[in-house]
Amino acid sequence: MGIGRRRFLTLAGTAAAGAAFGAPMVIRNARAQAPQVTLKLHHFLPAVSNVHTKLWTPWAKKLETESGGRLKVDIFPAMQLGGAPPQLFDQARDGVADLVWTLPGNTPGRFPGVEVFELPFIGAKRGIANAPAVQEFYETYLRDEFKDVHPIVVWAHDGGLIHANKPVKVMEDLKGLKLRSPTRFAGEALKALGATGIPMPIPQVPEALAQRVLDGCVVPWEVVPAIKVHELVKNHIDIPGSPTLYTATFILAMNKAKYAAMPADLKKILDDNSGQALAKMAGAMWDNEGIAVSDMVRKRSNSITAITPDEAARWRKTTQPVIDDWIKAMKDKGIDGGKMIENARALVAKYDKV
Repeated sequence: MGIGRRRFLTLAGTAAAGAAFGAPMVIRNARAQAPQVTLKLHHFLPAVSNVHTKLWTPWAKKLETESGGRLKVDIFPAMQLGGAPPQLFDQARDGVADLVWTLPGNTPGRFPGVEVFELPFIGAKRGIANAPAVQEFYETYLRDEFKDVHPIVVWAHDGGLIHANKPVKVMEDLKGLKLRSPTRFAGEALKALGATGIPMPIPQVPEALAQRVLDGCVVPWEVVPAIKVHELVKNHIDIPGSPTLYTATFILAMNKAKYAAMPADLKKILDDNSGQALAKMAGAMWDNEGIAVSDMVRKRSNSITAITPDEAARWRKTTQPVIDDWIKAMKDKGIDGGKMIENARALVAKYDKV
């Protein structure tokens, strides 16, 4: 009887100890068996670019940290998955990549609603104003425009500058200059001002500048080091104040089926780091890097100037026909372009006050 009791207690103790020591292993195994997701993000700039290192890399790390390592983003810069920049949107739509970062303006006319922010003198000087303004505009008016994908964020950068191989102080100095234009409306604005806007994907700009195919380009400060603009031209011309000459819009688009198939908890982590949260992160990056890049360029003894406010007013008046023509084109499609501009300007003003 005593032996039986001792044996029972020994067995019971062994079982309890096994359960205690086994519990962490069970938890670890449960975590290991939880669904994991790895997303491929494809974009057009090199890995040394500020967007890659200062926006997409920290964003991917944030998703991984908040998910305990279950949600990862592998980033493929410089079109490493193949294709050309204008094909990126369709790569997200078709599942060639899970995520793409691209410009709607790479396919002119395909996304007319978001182009309102690319019209001359609509956007603000600061990215932290433009980015959330475009995201809110998308949420309110443009969901159908991007229905073929799941947009993670839609936004615009800070005000772009003219970078040229000669100084520009007044409109007449632009006459005859061949400048890379980032959007079709930036190109039309440059034409109105006397220059020739040449549409060109950003990776092709360095060689075109080096070969004198271009006399300059129109880009924000942030992208200057990635394509060596400061080494290829020595004059950088700013347009003071808000609204500014131009801005370009972007989208981080996700394949709809890939998003739908994600586990609910990982989908929530992605959602929490999408929309306005990511728009503000992007806008701040453009502004911060813009200051850093301009300081770097100034130390190289490049010329950084700004046209006068009166001259900016001349440019605004001269480019007004670009806006008028767009409003007419929208009217022909049954769209109230004037109202769209009014709403876009109101949103820019709203966030520019913050």
